[in-house]
Amino acid sequence: MIATIWAWLTDPANWSGAGSIPDQTLEHLRLSFIALVVAALIAIPIGLYVGHTGRGRVVLVNIVSAFRAIPSLGVLFIAALLLLPRLKGELAFELPSLIVLVLLGMPPILSGVYAGIQQVDPAARDAARGMGMTGQQRLWRVEVPCALPLIFSGLRSSMLQIIATATIAAVVGLGGLGRFLIDGQANRKYDEMAGGAILVAVLALLVDLVFAALQRFAVSPGLAPAARR
Repeated sequence: MIATIWAWLTDPANWSGAGSIPDQTLEHLRLSFIALVVAALIAIPIGLYVGHTGRGRVVLVNIVSAFRAIPSLGVLFIAALLLLPRLKGELAFELPSLIVLVLLGMPPILSGVYAGIQQVDPAARDAARGMGMTGQQRLWRVEVPCALPLIFSGLRSSMLQIIATATIAAVVGLGGLGRFLIDGQANRKYDEMAGGAILVAVLALLVDLVFAALQRFAVSPGLAPAARR
């Protein structure tokens, strides 16, 4: 079985043309990054507000718990059934998938941002307040820089979950590495299915390494121990 999987992965025919491994990888990354950006645009402001003001903590915990319990495939089918009659073209299939991926990607970001702001040393807040900083200045100049390790941790966790779950986009006819799993199952090509799963795992690992490098570049060296924790 390993030999057949390796033969499929190294077959030149799978690395060129439409529907090839590079083509589906780029499509997988496109869907994943769109979902991550949308999830971050929603989750980061909420996490900053709750962490900075302390308001809505219970609501935030409930939201995170509810989103983590969402059955991805079920939501995908419901969203597709509701949106297909109202949208045209590829958007009718892409939007339901993005909705699922955004809902899945938000909890790690919310948790990371909120926890990062909450763990800021109270002495740093008091020092900033003593210097006459406003609430907004304390947030952006003190709390957010100190919270960057956990914020990046939330983004990395979110991206890994999105990449892993983006395979379900193939269920509604979209591209991505999930195509190899769906088409392989339909055609009983188990080497293609296994190869597609390996590609998803490798892609998630490589993207996480890129995010780790960005985190290392963006986070102050003095906060490196916090990043490791």
